[in-house]
Amino acid sequence: MRLIGKASITWRLTLLFASAASVVLLALGMVVASSVEKHFEDLDMEVLTGKMELARHALASVKSHDDLQGLSQQLDDSLVGHHGLEVMIISANQTVIFATHHASFPAQLVASSVSQAPYRPVLWTLAGQTYRAVAAEMPTGTNNGARVVVAVATDIAHHQIYMRSFLQTLWLFVAGAALLTGLLGWAAVRRGLAPLRAMREQAQGVGAQQLDHRLAVASVPLELAELAQSLNDMLARLQDAFKRLSDFSSDIAHELRTPVSNLMTQTQVALSKARQADEYRSILESNAEEFEHMARMISDMLLLAKAQNGLVVPQREALDLALEVGALFDYYEAVAEEKGLQLVLQGAGEVSADRLMLRRALGNLLSNAVRHSAAGTTLRVNISNRTDSVAIAIENTGDTIAPEYLERIFDRFFRVDPSRQRSGEGSGLGLAITRSIVLAHGGTIAVESALGVTRFTIELPNTPERLVHATSM
Repeated sequence: MRLIGKASITWRLTLLFASAASVVLLALGMVVASSVEKHFEDLDMEVLTGKMELARHALASVKSHDDLQGLSQQLDDSLVGHHGLEVMIISANQTVIFATHHASFPAQLVASSVSQAPYRPVLWTLAGQTYRAVAAEMPTGTNNGARVVVAVATDIAHHQIYMRSFLQTLWLFVAGAALLTGLLGWAAVRRGLAPLRAMREQAQGVGAQQLDHRLAVASVPLELAELAQSLNDMLARLQDAFKRLSDFSSDIAHELRTPVSNLMTQTQVALSKARQADEYRSILESNAEEFEHMARMISDMLLLAKAQNGLVVPQREALDLALEVGALFDYYEAVAEEKGLQLVLQGAGEVSADRLMLRRALGNLLSNAVRHSAAGTTLRVNISNRTDSVAIAIENTGDTIAPEYLERIFDRFFRVDPSRQRSGEGSGLGLAITRSIVLAHGGTIAVESALGVTRFTIELPNTPERLVHATSM
């Protein structure tokens, strides 16, 4: 069973073809053999029935014992040219009245085979010879209506020899046909699976540096076109994921290189000569800031990794969004006043969410909006209730984000303007964390930017059914 389970598709299909052909040919052979045997039996019965009727007609003309002599002569004449045909007539007391030369059948055997018309054929085996015979009780034409038993038998040895030869030839043909079918099936399957082998060879050429390779969908059969397209889609996803992973690795190296370089430079400078305690304290304070920045970055990366694997589970509670946004306004009020920004809150709504996580998500969006708003403009937060959700839109006026950047704005370490310095722009993980938090709550986040107005919209579920579903996700 294990060998069959590990067999290739080619051998499985070949075995299936050969087995199916063998079963069909065996069934056909059995039908043909049965038909031939039945044909021989019908031919024999036609001869036997004819002789039985001849004997019945002859017995009807028997009026006396002397007529039996003429009956014997009549029967002998009727059997001329019928080789292997034997006739035997016995009386009621099992005395043989007439018998051909080889009709040495026991009287008991003949008597036990008596049947009424239509005659029932039986097989007799005597002295190594097999006969097909019929026997019946018939009346004579005598005054007392004496009855006799007539048996007619024919040697079927030549039939048996023919059937043995026929069956041997038939089964050899069946075996040869099954073998030939298996070989033809193997060749057909090999040819039919050639596109799969071609796909395998093409897939083997795909590596980390050749993820842009695609299978030719148009050149494969229809049955494999969907598989080829699925593999192409998978390669596209792998290529995109690999590119993102490469970019992510490069971004991590870039983001960590600056603080590590700063730490190394400051430490080497500090150790280059003896310094006062205040100077060492200043250097340590600067190093501590770099360590804090690195710790925040590592913490954010761990949060994103947990969110990507579904390990972030919000501790839900009923939250008034207007109060949460208002508290964040108080936090950013000083920065907004420096830029002459006006913070405006419109609408109200309530959701079930994790307070700290939701505040972090909204805080990231507000921080981003304050930082990129033009001086003297208005930053608006609009809360609106929908059928089964609450939408929070944060809108600011500033530079328009190009459409090609909108698709990647939630990616890790992505910045619309890569030339901006890390010290002023953060780690580049804020929007990625915001999206992870929103998704963990079963919500959605979108961004649009046109004519200098940029709007981030968060939509969170507010119905119990959706909240339970989001938690189970």
